[in-house]
Formats: sequence, C-alpha cells, structure tokens
Amino acid sequence: MRAAFDHVVSQHGPAVLRVCRALVGPDDADDAWADSFLSAMRAYPDLPDDANVEAWLVTIARRRCVDHLRARARRALPVEALPERPATQAVGVAERLDLYSALAALPTKQRESVALHHLGGLPYAEVAALLGGTEAAARRAAADGTKALRAALADQDQDVGSGRAPRTTQIQTTSRTQEVHRARR
Repeated sequence: MRAAFDHVVSQHGPAVLRVCRALVGPDDADDAWADSFLSAMRAYPDLPDDANVEAWLVTIARRRCVDHLRARARRALPVEALPERPATQAVGVAERLDLYSALAALPTKQRESVALHHLGGLPYAEVAALLGGTEAAARRAAADGTKALRAALADQDQDVGSGRAPRTTQIQTTSRTQEVHRARR
C-alpha cells in the first residue's frame, strides 16, 4: 500500500501544492499540503478503486486549506522584523507575491474556481461538484476570476512602468457576477 500511495503523491502532489498555494498563499502552502496528504494517507485504504484520485485529493486539500485559514485568523501575532530572503530567491518572488495578493483579493467562489480548475487541473464538472454549483457557474466564476486577475496584474504593471507607487490590489467583480449575486438574494 505504501508504494501505491507514494505513487499517488508523486503523480498528484504538484497539482495539490498549486491549489494550496492559491488558497492559503505561499507561506502556509507547504503545511496545508503536508496536512492534506497526511489525511489522504489515513483515508487511502478505504478509497474505492474507481475513485477519481485527483478530485479526492483536491477536496481534501481544499478542506485543509480552510482549516489553515481559520487557524491563521485565530493566531495572528505581530512580528517586529521579517527575516531577509536570500537574493537568489528574490527573482520572481515579487511577481508571485503580486499574483497571490491578487488571487487572495478575489471573491471566494472565483478564487476557488480559478485554483481548482487552472491550478489543480480539475474539469469544471468536478469544480462544480466541489463548490456546490453547476458546471456553468463554475466556468463563469473561473472566467470572471481570471479576467479580474488579468486586470489587477495589468494595473500593477502599469503602475510599476509609470514610476507611480503600486496601488493596493482591489479586485472588482464584473457586472454579470454582481447581477447573479443580487438575483440569489
């Protein structure tokens, strides 16, 4: 069984890590990933042979990420000084942080749809099942989230190129998304 589970980790680990990074950010992603696979290892013997392993793992990861976000909210501590990052890691870090900031600013459904489909590699039908909606709603949320991410990152690029201080990332939901939310109320 261990060899089979090791194969599952090597095959699906990168996709699960991308989902964790998208949902909790780069700082807590490794912890959420490890917790996800620890939970998966415990439940793996009971997994049916015909189960979609990737969808099962992403579901576990999503739940562990929610747990990490709740725990983070309870244990926020002030820090006097942040540790310095080595210069070799500095290349690309700012771009990734911009992406994570923009992703974190998305509404929950959009953030999760983008993470599960584009980063986790799940088809929209499985994203819909995980989020409790229709395939069309999952597709729309991912499209709206992607559009908002592009706009936010383009705004940041323009600010950097113009010499202005970058604006705080604010994601504006599209009018279509706002109409859908109003109709549900």
